[in-house]
Amino acid sequence: MKRIHFFILAVLLFIAGLPQDADAQKNRKVQVAGIAFYNFENLFDTIPNNAEGRDLEFTPGGQRQWNGAKYREKVHNLAYAISNFATKTTPLGPAIIGISEIENASVIQDVISQPELAKWKLRYVHHDSPDARGVDVSLIYNPAYFKVENVTNHTLTAIPFRTRDQMCVVGSLLGQRVAVIVNHWPSRLGGQEKSEPNRIHAAELSKAIADSLWRVDPDMGVIIMGDLNDDPMDKSCAKTLGAKKKADGVAAHGFYNPWWEMLDKGIGTLAYKSQWNLFDQIIISGNLVNTDGGKAWTFFDARVLSFDFLKDTEGNRVGYPKRTFSAGSYLGGYSDHFPTEVFFRRYVE
Repeated sequence: MKRIHFFILAVLLFIAGLPQDADAQKNRKVQVAGIAFYNFENLFDTIPNNAEGRDLEFTPGGQRQWNGAKYREKVHNLAYAISNFATKTTPLGPAIIGISEIENASVIQDVISQPELAKWKLRYVHHDSPDARGVDVSLIYNPAYFKVENVTNHTLTAIPFRTRDQMCVVGSLLGQRVAVIVNHWPSRLGGQEKSEPNRIHAAELSKAIADSLWRVDPDMGVIIMGDLNDDPMDKSCAKTLGAKKKADGVAAHGFYNPWWEMLDKGIGTLAYKSQWNLFDQIIISGNLVNTDGGKAWTFFDARVLSFDFLKDTEGNRVGYPKRTFSAGSYLGGYSDHFPTEVFFRRYVE
């Protein structure tokens, strides 16, 4: 008899724990949208077209003997990688892909024109940055899901050298206005501690851009993404941006960082001397996280896209991202960073 009572109690507790609208939600149509970021690791063409000679390393006569065959393999590899971003709920891949370390607009066009991606009919937004190395950030998007309304580029003037501009793209994600700020923050050259102020200044600029967007449209969702050259718990992300480890309680105009707990578990996007870092972050404003779960886009998942084909299988870098070059030797890989992606959903009638 006690066993029967216990069983009945367990069933009642299970039923009580179900969402009240579980049956109703089963009959509602769910839309899913992916937003990704990928560092292309020095995607240069083979043509010496920089007046300051910043691209000579990536030419046939340069240090890396960068020729047409290597370039075409790199472009094909990146397109193949992106084609694998597709899921059952996002069969045409992410709506938006932020990218970094590209030389110019033509290399983006070469990537999205590859057979693996041509069917998606992707477009892009590009801007030439003043970066001393000659690399830019850009945004690839699928016009079936995302309509660009406005693009602004913001120069980081608070540091003593030229770096990448921050690209802010405002648009409509299937009818809902969002802004994506694409970044590639200053590197850790000279050491993490010495270079940290540069990334704090970069975070201040991203935060200022977000605040200016909200002054115009308080309901706009804001996403800060990029190779930040810092981890989620570092000062630039955790303090300057104020990106929280937990989603609960994040204010509408605050930020949630879904990568913090992931790195705690040993998951990263790049590795150096057996230490994983998670620099490739997509940080989400609270009004895209703590919503009512109805018709507004709501964050529900984040993934490091560490596909097996993106991993090195030889030497002391087994399991690390398979890069294009290592110690001066050509590997014919993809990138020294794994891509990342976040997913949003909403219910439609």
